[in-house]
Amino acid sequence: MTSQEAARVELTVLGQTLTLRSEADPAYLRSLVALLEERVTALQNAGVRDPTKALILAALDITDELQRSRDDPARDTNQVQARLSQLLEILDRFAPEAPKR
Repeated sequence: MTSQEAARVELTVLGQTLTLRSEADPAYLRSLVALLEERVTALQNAGVRDPTKALILAALDITDELQRSRDDPARDTNQVQARLSQLLEILDRFAPEAPKR
């Protein structure tokens, strides 16, 4: 990724429109959203009705894939760490706050 100024990017995730600042290519961010929504939809089609639970399960599934890639010594760990950091940043911005008990 080249060094550039952070720009505002508007993304819609699970029906919620969010604006964030990022140096990442907007098309790349939209592809992350598409991947996340694809995983959530698959979980909902499998019977998970609560969108928050589906989002959390999708995040865990994607994080598991990233962790397994990190554990593979043939992978470039810097690339995996960067992707994991981006995923966590996006999830922090998009995931609704857990209900207070």
